[in-house]
Amino acid sequence: MIQKRETILVTGADGFIGSHLTELLVREGFKVKALSQYNSFNYWGWLEDVECKDAIEVLNGDVRDPHYCKHITKDVDIVFHLAALIAIPYSYVAPDSYVDTNVKGTLNICQAALDNGVKRVIHTSTSEVYGTAQYVPIDEKHPLQPQSPYSASKIGADAMAMSFFNAFDLPLTIARPFNTYGPRQSARAVIPTIISQIASGKKQIKLGDVTPTRDFNYVTDTCRGFLQLAQCDKAIGEIVNIGSNYEISVGDTLNLIRELMNSDVEFIADEQRLRPGKSEVFRLWCDNAKIHELTGFEPQYDIRAGLKATIDWFTEPKNLAKYKADIYNV
Repeated sequence: MIQKRETILVTGADGFIGSHLTELLVREGFKVKALSQYNSFNYWGWLEDVECKDAIEVLNGDVRDPHYCKHITKDVDIVFHLAALIAIPYSYVAPDSYVDTNVKGTLNICQAALDNGVKRVIHTSTSEVYGTAQYVPIDEKHPLQPQSPYSASKIGADAMAMSFFNAFDLPLTIARPFNTYGPRQSARAVIPTIISQIASGKKQIKLGDVTPTRDFNYVTDTCRGFLQLAQCDKAIGEIVNIGSNYEISVGDTLNLIRELMNSDVEFIADEQRLRPGKSEVFRLWCDNAKIHELTGFEPQYDIRAGLKATIDWFTEPKNLAKYKADIYNV
């Protein structure tokens, strides 16, 4: 069981989920080191917007460097490893960078954690490793299917992480969240794409395929799942889904957004937003029985409440101004 006085490192803290997890950990009383990818502008990504900025130690670096990873894990008790390249379309054109960041970066963090005696590592996976569901709901025993270079890199990263538990007894858990959404999410994802385009006054919304189904999870629930797994000794050496056990199609999600935003926009197909046929994941539905049995985890936000909170954030002019509704983010 982790204690409030312990020091936590969050890699990928400058990203969407990482910034929310950082806020949660500070609220819960932990000492937090937050890794932001190094850049010469000294720009901290979404950490620029968190209210707890003065309560955290922001580190600037890159998980692709093993020496740096060893440096930042010194005197750290728990590591939440979220740093990754996650955009699926970009993985079609730049797959090597996904191996470097996702597989090698995970190797570097695990080796550094082992060398420095870190007490717990929570490694972040993704439901994309399952590919299109062969059965539903999807439990942790479901076959892995690399339907994109991104998902292939995450399968490799998960295997690398678990090898450190099996070979070296690194106290590690693989957290496998399904489709997380909420404030600060990249506009490459479908929910912020729709909300930002409607909020920007578009009369027609460009979309890819709206027939796939997803298990959408509000970001606060995903972060709670991470923390509960870190506090559960029985989760060491386990792969654990984080999801709602609720399936909804992309099309129905978009119609719900349209209803909540009182919009009559028209949805039109955009070819560049379509995945290659064999790469599209057509069905994801999480079996969350394992995390419930281990930790008692229950989602607190249903899809309507989560979408309303997300819409409220995106429709704030200062937040909407950070998004380019006319550009398709890959």
